[in-house]
Amino acid sequence: MAIREILRMGDERLLHVAEPVTQFDDPLLQNLVADMRDTMAAAGGVGLAAPQIGVGLQVVIFGVGRSERYPDAEPVPETILINPILTPMADDEELGWEGCLSVPGLRGEVPRFTHVRYRGFDLQGHPIDRTVGGFHARVVQHECDHLIGMLFPMRVRDFRRFGFTEVLFPELPRL
Repeated sequence: MAIREILRMGDERLLHVAEPVTQFDDPLLQNLVADMRDTMAAAGGVGLAAPQIGVGLQVVIFGVGRSERYPDAEPVPETILINPILTPMADDEELGWEGCLSVPGLRGEVPRFTHVRYRGFDLQGHPIDRTVGGFHARVVQHECDHLIGMLFPMRVRDFRRFGFTEVLFPELPRL
């Protein structure tokens, strides 16, 4: 459909709490998801939330087979997740490096739950209920944070582990 502008950190719209989707048979929702896919692909991302393109709805997409931005990450199935609910499966957390299309050029080490259950709906309104770990759990937590107005730097605990990607990881390709 269309590649949309990705809002960047500092834009107040990224700090708002997104509203739930109430109609799944809406062509506007179909177009939104198509635009999100195009935008994410063009930016080389592994996930995107509707608020990142200025739409205050609880819609996230994510998925990756192989990513140049995260070369060691395991594959994550392509998913459209609407009105998500995340539940940690234990108190265990793991630190891991994250970046964000709304925070270009920066990475930080962020704590995330190691295993989560997420529930919500697909584009047709069918229920989704998955329990995941590893990179998959990290990605879904990161994307769902956007729905509550949270960007990954807000979760960084040690700012000695936050900086420019090209300095921290000179071996990664510039995207």
